[in-house]
Amino acid sequence: MVMLGFRPIGGQHSRRASQAPTLSTTPIDEVLVNTVAYSIYMAKSHPVKIGKLRVLSSRTVFRGPVFQVTRDEVQEPSGIRAKRDIVRHPGSVVVLAIDDSQQEPRVLLERQFRYAARQNLWELPAGRIDEGESELAAAKRELIEETGYTAAQWKKLVKYYASPGFIDETMSIYLARDLHRGTAQPEDDEVIRTRLFSLSDTLQMIARGKIFDGKTIIGVLWFQQQHSSPT
Repeated sequence: MVMLGFRPIGGQHSRRASQAPTLSTTPIDEVLVNTVAYSIYMAKSHPVKIGKLRVLSSRTVFRGPVFQVTRDEVQEPSGIRAKRDIVRHPGSVVVLAIDDSQQEPRVLLERQFRYAARQNLWELPAGRIDEGESELAAAKRELIEETGYTAAQWKKLVKYYASPGFIDETMSIYLARDLHRGTAQPEDDEVIRTRLFSLSDTLQMIARGKIFDGKTIIGVLWFQQQHSSPT
């Protein structure tokens, strides 16, 4: 699968939307496009072609410390011409940390308040990939920062778009095993509680609506399917 990433371009000075400049990048004529996913590269002086997609114009209407928003006018492969507001995000990693010390595998979950959801949520450890950081390095960093655990075994499971209708954020789930407990190093604005749940209890929490975080459901159900498959 071809996965094309996006990195914010330009300075960090905030501007009003009406004053936001057009972003620019090295001109790109043709880019191989995966049928499931493509990323938009922007050009200042002329449209960018990605297969049959044409980006006619693009400007930044919001720039924050975590993501930015661009307003693009595009001609899509279907021929439709439209304006699209897109959240630009550098991508995230998710850690499916499994404790195999007991007969039934246990899943490491964390509980924290999510303002957008207005409630506390049970989730897998996860976080943004920092600039210049590899996915695996980000996964290891997020696990120890949020939970205090380290892992001796790592395996990439799946990469997907979080919500491709309006955000270009990708999420990569990593399986972490052979866990070792340590001291958590959360950020100043993070209040996180961690707990190990048996796989069966975690599946029950999903079935009963006690877990409805998307990345967590994807990771746990993936692991359950692999765990229950005959070898």
